[in-house]
Amino acid sequence: MKSGRYIGVMSGTSLDGVDVVLAAIDERMVAQQASYLHPIPQAIKEAVLGMCQGQAVTLAQVGELDAQLGQLFAEAVLGLINQSGIAAEEVTAIGCHGQTVWHQPKGNTPFSMQLGDNNRIAAMTGITTIGDFRRRDMAWGGQGAPLVPAFHQALLAHPTERRMILNIGGIANLSLLLPGQPIRGYDTGPGNMLMDAWIWQHKQRPYDHNAEWANEGHVDLTLLQHMLADPYFSEPAPKSTGREYFNQGWVDKQLAQVHPLSPQDVQATLAELTATSITEQVQLAGGCDRLLVCGGGARNPLVMARMSAMLPGTEVSSTDAFGVSGDDMEALAFAWLAFRTLSGQPGNLPSVTGASRETVLGAIYPVFSNIPRQ
Repeated sequence: MKSGRYIGVMSGTSLDGVDVVLAAIDERMVAQQASYLHPIPQAIKEAVLGMCQGQAVTLAQVGELDAQLGQLFAEAVLGLINQSGIAAEEVTAIGCHGQTVWHQPKGNTPFSMQLGDNNRIAAMTGITTIGDFRRRDMAWGGQGAPLVPAFHQALLAHPTERRMILNIGGIANLSLLLPGQPIRGYDTGPGNMLMDAWIWQHKQRPYDHNAEWANEGHVDLTLLQHMLADPYFSEPAPKSTGREYFNQGWVDKQLAQVHPLSPQDVQATLAELTATSITEQVQLAGGCDRLLVCGGGARNPLVMARMSAMLPGTEVSSTDAFGVSGDDMEALAFAWLAFRTLSGQPGNLPSVTGASRETVLGAIYPVFSNIPRQ
């Protein structure tokens, strides 16, 4: 087993920063030791948003963004190392998810593309780097997502309690940890993404702090029903989605079908869409005793309150209450997946992704100790 210290790097669909964590990992435990949030320059955010919603791009733009993201992720890792005071030589490997710019799990040629040159990360940090986690699962017929349920199972499964783990990032995904049943998990639909895009368009704010703007509005049931009628919400699992599907253009199409609304009413309705689409999936899966929430959406009091109201009898709380930082969950997951890769163990769950078999995930970009560091 390749136990040791691992660094996990995650920049999600919300683009609110690069999450970096350091953890000691072995077969029995994942002990977080440090965390760091590295800012994403506005120019890189705009480049990602200019690529991930179906826009025409050149190969030069793709290559340049790949290099820029690789450098950004390396700088984020070095920021964590400098802050924590550890030496690069003490880290076994980095697990870097990369920035998704297109996720197409269905059709004639399914694929998923994450940018962020792992060669640059390994070169700049001097640490073996593991990336490209999704495509091996897809090679075996899976959707390549979500991958975090396997980590949720290892960390938070309970022998008798019906638990579900909900990550509300840009997209919301649910892990079903139900005793006696195969682990399942899937993307329920938009998490923070549409709310963040809407408030940026109207207020130039990156997110709706404490849902203050949404609380000024009222939910429009006509718009909500139009949104919930989207085929994605009734699609059976396995299923996964991203910004290439749920984006500002999607909201504009929904708004074109209803009477004009105030911007704050739209924001309130988008919050209700997130809460409703999640709770419907929880109920369809038979409900749970405890819904543990992580990701930025765990800090949205309106979404949390609405989920609690729609799930009577279910305890809705943050994973922080169970000793796992909700802000760092996904970065921790990719540190753990790097450990699984170096240990030769599978990182996917076919019951989640739809793959035909378990498989080791990721590509390894090694740094050899016999080659002197510069």
